[in-house]
Amino acid sequence: MKYTKRKKAILLLADGTVFEGKSIGRDGTAFGEICYNTGMTGYQEVFTDPSYFGQLMLTTNAHIGNYGINDEEVESDSIKISGLVCKNFSFNYSRENAQDSLDNYFEKQNLMAISDIDTRAVVRYIRDKGAMNAVISTETDLNMLKEKLQSVPNMEGLELASKVSTKETYCFGDENAPIKISALDIGIKKNILRNLANRGCYIKVFPYNASFQDMKTFNPDGYFLSNGPGDPNPLKEAQEIAKEIIKEDLPLFGICLGHQVIALANGISTYKMHNGHRGINHPVKNIISGKGEITSQNHGFVVKREDVENHEDFEVTHIHLNDNTLAGMKMKNKNCFSVQYHPEASPGPHDSSYLFDQFIDNIKVSKV
Repeated sequence: MKYTKRKKAILLLADGTVFEGKSIGRDGTAFGEICYNTGMTGYQEVFTDPSYFGQLMLTTNAHIGNYGINDEEVESDSIKISGLVCKNFSFNYSRENAQDSLDNYFEKQNLMAISDIDTRAVVRYIRDKGAMNAVISTETDLNMLKEKLQSVPNMEGLELASKVSTKETYCFGDENAPIKISALDIGIKKNILRNLANRGCYIKVFPYNASFQDMKTFNPDGYFLSNGPGDPNPLKEAQEIAKEIIKEDLPLFGICLGHQVIALANGISTYKMHNGHRGINHPVKNIISGKGEITSQNHGFVVKREDVENHEDFEVTHIHLNDNTLAGMKMKNKNCFSVQYHPEASPGPHDSSYLFDQFIDNIKVSKV
């Protein structure tokens, strides 16, 4: 019955390129920066990842929705992508522990999606041309859509952490746990909190605009700066927090956007990538151990590797093997390290979960 309701829909890129498809059953229009994720599973975790806020998600897997949704497989309290672009959308699902269809999930949260798109062609196009703003719509007036698309801000220079951060502080884990962590939420994923709690941590999560003094009132044993969306450069308050933590030589761990914030706090520059890294099979080499890791990644900005290599207080710890970009760093004389990728995965492999253990070890050493 759903199939009879589907209308023609279009994907319009900022440079005027048009791809035709069909709506998932809802009329509407959605704007954002188009990006692609190469993961074969984990679509629900991806759609609810705060790091994807403001982006139209293009999935390279041919089938989306085939295993439905489960309330336990979310990384935040709602869908965070602006819209979905896919090849085949499954209105039916076949997983025993699924609680609902992806179609109903989208309808409840009013998400615009388009299918029957030649996703391979779109991926090849933006792989060559680079990430750009786009619109998906059931509207047919291209001139009107082009005009509206011109007013959508570029991701470069865009502060989005405030759109996804918690409004109030909250705690996660066992209050009797032996280790206390103050975490800055600039787009935190739930599985990060789960990983810390499973390692004996009680975490207090603070809004994006908290101060170091706010976070210090929890009397934590360590500090964490989360992942998140947008450009790290506008996050001056978060950068100031990183400076203060490092100044006092307190245990600090940053992931993704938090990693970039630590870099900027130390005069190390970041830049927007041509396309970014988004998927669950990105190869990374640990320079310290010499071992390789298959990692989950999701970022459009990256720390400039040359700046880290030339900084007297930092050293490179991890590199991305596809393009040799910086994937991890640590300070030589301070209790601080960070990575560009996601050791908590969800979705993705668990090769890098040792980084949480490393953070706990750093905390335990500092407490002696």
